[in-house]
Order: sequence, then structure tokens, then C-alpha cells
Amino acid sequence: IEQPTFPKITEMCVKMIRRVNDEEGIKKLVNETFQKLWFTPTPHHDKEAMTRKILNITDVVAACRDTGYDWFEQLLQNLLKSEEDASYKPVKKACTQLVDNLVEHILKYEESLSDSDNKGVNSGRLVACITTLFLFSKIRPQLMVKHAMTMQPYLTTKCSTQNDFMVICNVAKILELVVPLMEHPSETFLATIEEDLMKLIIKYGMTVVQHCVSCLGAVVNKVTQNYKFVWACFNRYYGALSKLKSQHQEDPNSTILTANKPALLRSLFTVGALCRHFDFDHEDFKGNSKVNIKDKVLELLMYFTKHSDEEVQTKAIIGLGFAFIQHPSLMFEQEVKTLYNSILSDRNCSVNLKIQVLKNLQTYLQEEDTRMQQADRDWKKVAKQEDLKEMGDISSGMSSSIMQLYLKQVLEAFFHNQSSVRHFALNVIALTLNQGLIHPVQCVPYLIAMGTDPEPSMRNKADQQLVEIDKKYAGFIHMKAVAGMKMSYQVQQAINTCPKDPVRGFRHDESSSALCSHLYSMIRGNRQHRRAFLISLLNLFDDTAKTEVNMLLYIADNLACFPYQTQEEPLFIMHHIDITLSVSGSNLLQSFKESMVKDKKKERKPSSDEESESDSNSGSGSESEEEASKPRRLRKRVESDSDSDGENDINAVMKCLPENSAPLIEFANVSQGILLLLMLKQHLKNLCGFSDSKIQKYSPSESAKVYDKAINRKTGVHFHPKQTLDFLRSDMANSKITEEVKRSIVKQYLDFKLLMEHLDPDEEEEDGEVSASTNARNKAITSLLGGGSPKNNAAETEDDESDGEDRGGGTSGVRRR
Repeated sequence: IEQPTFPKITEMCVKMIRRVNDEEGIKKLVNETFQKLWFTPTPHHDKEAMTRKILNITDVVAACRDTGYDWFEQLLQNLLKSEEDASYKPVKKACTQLVDNLVEHILKYEESLSDSDNKGVNSGRLVACITTLFLFSKIRPQLMVKHAMTMQPYLTTKCSTQNDFMVICNVAKILELVVPLMEHPSETFLATIEEDLMKLIIKYGMTVVQHCVSCLGAVVNKVTQNYKFVWACFNRYYGALSKLKSQHQEDPNSTILTANKPALLRSLFTVGALCRHFDFDHEDFKGNSKVNIKDKVLELLMYFTKHSDEEVQTKAIIGLGFAFIQHPSLMFEQEVKTLYNSILSDRNCSVNLKIQVLKNLQTYLQEEDTRMQQADRDWKKVAKQEDLKEMGDISSGMSSSIMQLYLKQVLEAFFHNQSSVRHFALNVIALTLNQGLIHPVQCVPYLIAMGTDPEPSMRNKADQQLVEIDKKYAGFIHMKAVAGMKMSYQVQQAINTCPKDPVRGFRHDESSSALCSHLYSMIRGNRQHRRAFLISLLNLFDDTAKTEVNMLLYIADNLACFPYQTQEEPLFIMHHIDITLSVSGSNLLQSFKESMVKDKKKERKPSSDEESESDSNSGSGSESEEEASKPRRLRKRVESDSDSDGENDINAVMKCLPENSAPLIEFANVSQGILLLLMLKQHLKNLCGFSDSKIQKYSPSESAKVYDKAINRKTGVHFHPKQTLDFLRSDMANSKITEEVKRSIVKQYLDFKLLMEHLDPDEEEEDGEVSASTNARNKAITSLLGGGSPKNNAAETEDDESDGEDRGGGTSGVRRR
């Protein structure tokens, strides 16, 4: 306002106006700013200010050409609504001024063009002016009534560039809204419009045909009732289609068909478009004929959906989509159901056809929505005299039944690797939910899954839907959270471009945030829900759950990167990891031992090494910690032998392995879950800087306040479970077992065994003993997790020897037992 010539004004306006749907405070600011800037009446003598204002508005409209104009409509509606009951209406006055001046501006602009040499070239400025006029007519068509005659000649624009088409389409959209409001328009004016539109329909491409048929629909149905004119046009294209169909039936490969392909495509599209806006079964069109036009059209279009050429199929499906808007009941026809569902659920079906079916459903729902809003507005006018009951029930019942039919297939389209398919599927689901056509609970897991999409716009849309559902139905999100996490893994699998790489559960950007972080932030506020959710996720790591390893990695990634806020959250996870480890770990060791023992009976009498192994089942539980630490000290004296000791022990176990390597693979597979939990615990410990004693002292039953302190996160701590990644990349579960692989699995088993013995340090030990035991445990963890000593351990001083020493640790643990 102060500096109207500043070059960045357009950019600033674009940024501000997009916030028009933000929270109340911002919304109010945006409304006030633009009311001052654009929607305050300008004094009549100040032509310069008016021109500046018009240029500014049209610049902003032009800049938003690709992102859509919802914001403008929203802004106008907000401002006009705010002064509905006021006696002085500045916004309305300003709008009238703006529209009149825009039209004047366009005419002057035309004159200046006709004087110069570049005649007939429509610039971006003209397009922006006409688009702005259309946006005004969309909200307040009355403003444009007196200018309809001025707009009509633009329908005869010669089309050569993209801008010319934009002009024609926007003029058609303006006339469609305005002509029905004109009082006693002249016959010649209406006849000219009809003829202009018909010429455009016959001559130009899809977009123009669509808008012109729509405009013709408004003019003929609401004003001129010139049905014969439309009927002639319909018959022309319908006849052409019937002829092409019979030619195709006689000889599908005939050359005539190839030559006529453009005519076929145009006929399919135009017949559909005409059926969308005119009900040809009405006697005004077909007279006394008993033929059922809609069924005939359905049959014709369905015939071409089975055509071998994909382009023909697509146009036939577009035509069907149009026809279904006029006659939604056709979507219940068995052949239509089969067509739609097979296209949506068939993995090998072309992406274009999938997208077109989803677009059809989307357009149908949008039209229904517009129809309902219009019915609502009409209703408010006569609400006093009418009976409330029957309003709007019938049509919403219809769209609800239709969506129930196709819902499952639309939701399954979320698992498509093409983002455009996912995009349209999400649009359809969002429309369905906003209109309340289905129970939202069945969509929750799918929306959680879509919240992990790589594209921010889709993530935000899915998250927004979840927030809406959560507002209306508390607890739904939590109820379906785990199912949603599993489904999000499937979506990630579908999107994963490189099948050799394991699917990860965090974003590969500087934030490294968990893919499901929005879900967690919705649940974390309720302590009971949060705990139940975390326990369900940790239970998937249980050896009895038989979850596939990559999914466990995905869940561990999420657990490692969730946006925890208080100390309670990671401590609770670590506490439960310990419980899971003690149960699953001993089961795992037990099953591995059993597979060996059975085999040993067939073998020769065991050597002393193996004896110690086979006796190891006895009395391990009752052994006191003192004895446990003795072998460690003994070991120090025989340091030089420790390496060969380890080898012998590994060899001992190697000899007892059964011929069949299945139990080995099983052990390697199941142990991944436990390794991931160990890694996760280690990661959370490093990330939040917890000491061993703090983790041990934690009890979930303590009051919430004790652990309500905020987490102090360390930077640069990344979750990288190397062993699981190697396991998945080498596809160990399906590859052949070599001696080396066997050795590494056996080594893992021995380290694992040692860890299990030192899992729960006794509280009543003396200090020295605690450190030895804790140290043994930490050593085993280091060895299991493949080197890289775990930071932050209470007792890291004692026994800091080589890797061989670690292996020796494993040995002495087994020996001792």
C-alpha cells in the first residue's frame, strides 16, 4: 500500500494468500490485509490506483496458475460473508468496481493490440484478466451479468496457442454461470452463443469440448430449451460410434478403423460429455421413442473398453465416467463393477487406465458434493415451509452405496509404485471421508500408511485426514495403529525401487525422522495408548510372532527415530526390551541346543570339549555370580591360549551341528529380532545418554512425574544395525550355507549364550562383582553387535582386550557352565 511499485509485491501476496485456510489468527490477518489491499473501494477519480490494483490482482492470479485458485475463492467468500448483514458493504462495492474495471481493461487492451502489428496474439495478461473475472463470477455471478454480451465474442477467438484455449475455456465457464441469471436476453445473443459453442465442440480438443458442452448444458437446459439442436449433435456422434462398432465387429484389423481412429476418440469423448449434461431419455429429446438411450450408450462405450488400443480404452472409460455423473445408478451394473474392479486390482493393468478410473470416481464425488451444496443453498431459501426429512437423503445414499462397492479396490491402489495412482486414490478417499459416505475406521490403517509417502503433499493430506478422524472419533487411531504400521511397511515395499536394498523406516534426509512419526505424535499424548502401542510393536520381535526380518528392521528404525519427548518413553521401551530378551533369548538358545543334542546321540562318544557342552544344561541357573566371575580371572592368566580356546569351542559346537542346516538358518533368522532389540536399546541409551543404573532403576509403575523430564538428545547418533542389514542383503535365509557362514552363526550363538547368563545382574552383589558381571554383559553385546564398543557403560575399564579376547569371553562362559 505504501510502496505500490515494489517489484516483489506479487511474490509476497502469493505467499500470504496461501495461508487463507490457516488457524483463526492467521486467517483473520490474511483477510484484513487483502481487504485493505484489494477489496476497499477506490475513489472514482483515482484511475492510476485502480489500474495498479488490477495489475496486482491479475499478477497474483497468473502466478498461481499451476497451484490452483482455491485460496481466491476462499478469501472472497470470507470477506463477502463477513458483511452479509451489514448495511454498508465495502467489499461488494469494491468487487463491482474491480469487475467493471477488469472488463474495461480487457477492451482497452484489445484496442491497443489491434493498433499494433501483433494481432490475434493473446498474452498471459489477457488470460489472467479473464481468469480473474471467472473467479469473481464463480463466487458472485451477478457481478458479471451486465458484461455477458461483452464476453460472448471471445468464443470466436482463433485458437493457435495455449493462451487462446485458456481464454475460450474461461469465457465458456463465465457464460455458463452468468447467462442463466440474465433477464430477457436477446434471441440473437443466445443463438450466437449456441452456434459458437457447437463450432468449438466439433473443432477442438478435450478441454475445450468439456467446457463448451458444460456451458451449452447451462444455456439450453436453463434458458433456451433448444433441445433439437443438441439432439442433432448427439445423434451425429452416436451414429458415428455405432457405425465404427459394427465395422470393428466385422473386421477388427481393417485399415478403415485405423484411419478413423481420431474420429472414434472424439466420438467416445463427446458422446460421454453430452450425456453428462443432458438427459437424453427425456421426451424433449427422443420424443415418443421407447428406446432406452442411457443403456444404449452404456453398451456402446463398454464395447470399446475391451478394444486392443489403450488410447481407445481410456477414452471409452472417460466417456463412461461422464455418463455416470448423469446416471450414477449405472455404476451398479455388473459389467461396470467388473470393469472398474478388475482395472483397479489387476497388478499388470496399465497405469493410465487405473488413473482414469480413479479420476472418474473423483469427478463423480466432486459433482455430488457441488450438487449437495447447491441443494443446501436452495433449501435454506425455502426451509421455513418444507419438510426437513426428505432433503438430500436420496443422492447421498446413492453415492454412499457406490463408494462401498469400490472402496476396497481404491484403498488397495495405495500400494502402487506410481505416485500418480496413489495421488488419485488418496483424493477419492479424502472426498469420501469428507462427505461422510463410509465409516472412517476402515480407512485409518491405509491413511497411516499413506502418511509415509515420499511426497510431502500426499503425506500432509493423509495426516490431515487422520487428525480430522481423531477429532471426531477418539481412540480410532490408536486402535488401528499397529495395523497401520504394518501397512506402511507394505507401501514402502511397493515404492522401494531397488529390491536388493532392505526397506528402512526413517526418512533419508537431514532430519532422519521416523516415517511414522506423525502417527506416534498423535498417540504419545495419552500414556495408556502410547504404552499399549509400544508394547504391541515390541511384541512383534518375539520369537513366537514369526515376523519377517525386514519388517522388524523397519519397525526398529521407527522405534529408534520416533519423536520422543520425555525420558519415560525410551526408558519404557528399554525396560520391555529386557523382558522380551530374557524370554525370547532363552527359548532361542534352548531350541538351538535341542537340535544339536538330538544329533549327538547318533555320533561317536563325545570328547571332553563336547562333554562340557552337553552338560551345560545342568545347573546353569543356580550358579552364583562369584563362580561366574572366577573363570574371567583365570582366563587372564592363560591369555595366550584364549584364542585357540575360542576356536576349540566353536569347533566343538561345529562338530555337533546336525546334517540338516535348517535349525542353523532358523537360529540366524530368529536371532535377528533379538539383535535388533539389543541394537535399539544400545541406540536409545547413546541417544539419550542414560546410564546402566538409570535403566535398571526404572519401573513402569512409578508415577508419571518422576520421568517427565525432557530428553536431552545427542546429535549425530544414527541407528545402523549392521548385522541385520548384512543378513538381509546377503539373503542368508535363502542362500546356500558355507562353512564360514556356519562358523559365524556358531560364534554368534556362543556370544549370545554368554550375554544371556549376564543379562540380569543381581542387586545384592558386592561392587567388584557387579562390575565384572556388567562388563561381561557389555562385552558380549559388543561382540554380538559386531565390534564398536557400546558407549556409556558403567564398567568399561576392566578387560579391554582384543577381539580375540571377546571370543574368549564367549568361550569361558560356555566352559564355565
